[in-house]
Amino acid sequence: MSLQVISAVSNSSLLQPGFSLLNFDGHVFFFGQKGWPKRSCPTGVFLLDTKQNELKMKPAFFSKDSCYLPPLRYPALCTLRGNAESDEYQYIIHGGKTPNNDLSDKIYIMSLVSKNSKKVTFQCVEKDLAGDVPEARYGHTINVVHSRGKSMSVIFGGRAYTPLAQRTTEKWNSVVDCLPSVFLVDFEFGCCTSYILPELQDGLSFHVSVARNDTIYILGGHSLQNNTRSPSLYRLKVDLPLGSPAVTCTILPGGISVSSAIVTQTSDTEFVLVGGYQSDNQKRLVCNTIVLEDNKIEIVERASPDWTPDIKHCRMWFGGDMGKGSVLLGIPGANKQLISDANYFYILRCKGAEEDKEEELTAQTCSQTSTEDPGDSTPFEDSEEFCFSAEANSFDVDDTDTYNEDDEEDESETGYWITCSASCNIDINTWVPFYSTELNKPAMILCSSGAGHWVHAQCMDLSESMLLHLSEANVKYFCNEHVDLNKGLQTPKKVVHLKKQPMKPLRKKTTMKLTTPAKKSFLRRLFE
Repeated sequence: MSLQVISAVSNSSLLQPGFSLLNFDGHVFFFGQKGWPKRSCPTGVFLLDTKQNELKMKPAFFSKDSCYLPPLRYPALCTLRGNAESDEYQYIIHGGKTPNNDLSDKIYIMSLVSKNSKKVTFQCVEKDLAGDVPEARYGHTINVVHSRGKSMSVIFGGRAYTPLAQRTTEKWNSVVDCLPSVFLVDFEFGCCTSYILPELQDGLSFHVSVARNDTIYILGGHSLQNNTRSPSLYRLKVDLPLGSPAVTCTILPGGISVSSAIVTQTSDTEFVLVGGYQSDNQKRLVCNTIVLEDNKIEIVERASPDWTPDIKHCRMWFGGDMGKGSVLLGIPGANKQLISDANYFYILRCKGAEEDKEEELTAQTCSQTSTEDPGDSTPFEDSEEFCFSAEANSFDVDDTDTYNEDDEEDESETGYWITCSASCNIDINTWVPFYSTELNKPAMILCSSGAGHWVHAQCMDLSESMLLHLSEANVKYFCNEHVDLNKGLQTPKKVVHLKKQPMKPLRKKTTMKLTTPAKKSFLRRLFE
């Protein structure tokens, strides 16, 4: 085992406890950043390039027919194959925490659509489930078992918020262990079934699960109710006949009391257990080898790497499985670095140089690793799950553009989360989509007053039809605070007066001046 230090280039703040790693065709992708994605990478998925001992990140893209995938932290994650011998696989992502600290109960299927030296495109589809659907949770595991030519996913463990009926003001956002139920998920028909097994008495979270064929081994984990790390080793066996599935559980000897450990696969039947905690304030620096053969599991201690003083003395650590027997580890560097949320990163290689060759990994691993931010919940126990299925392939990213967080504007001040007006009520921590065109950011429109400024369409009480009209029409828009001012500053329109034709003067009456005799004679003739 060898330990290698790598330096992060201007973007280490994205890699915080709670992220996940995905391995597609031997290339590692990062998912689950802290906070909502920014404009440079709206998907929140990055390709990790660790060449030349530098950690660089390249944004990945989603296809047009993909659903929206929020940046979930501490989800359950594993690979899904058509069968145990299939070369093509997808990733299942279930549960986790959103940037608003809401728990997700959704399940997504993520697959690789295309890749080249300049662009990687994924497709993400949300699956609808019926039946005994697992509640929203985090810190759990998911595996896929194969039996009698069929496949099913198995979900177990995790934590959830206290039910609303049981919450108090003092402990409104407290978390509890989920019930120790085993959930079988059939993706072909979209149905879930839960099983209660007498051998599983306490809820577990941040445990390790290793699956092979029709068997899952559950190792370690932490129980909030008892505040213990279980030394038990459970074997779940799933039989998938033509009728109803059968699930059995057996308690085996030889378990390890550990939580938040990482498992990486080094060969078809061999895995390495790294990291984790053996108590609330003590890391576990011992490594173990796990060997699966048929229906037997063997766990033995192996030589640990030469841990650096920083790793030995740090209070917490986190990381994930990169595939092919490699693990990405991170430790806090707040006391030694100028950036408060910066971390030190290492790559632990569990295979020797002669063993580092292309292999097909047919088994799956799931492990809950790393820690959550201080103060969010119990120390050392909030972690993400890492699973992988790796194949070596060439993918040169030397000439590609990498993500640099310094190029981003601070959106909390100058972007979508500004206070656009006196009546603005958009808050990054509570906002939910209002218009059908919104995904993870509020719709905005430019006010043409003065030099121009952006306002939230929702704060301006714009209907969706009006918002679409303004976005398509070539017209200027003025916000509620400037619309009256704009009217007052407008130059009055020139009034065109109609030219009236002069009226013709009336003809003057002709009057005759008659003397009295003549007047009498004239009147006499007039009335005769």
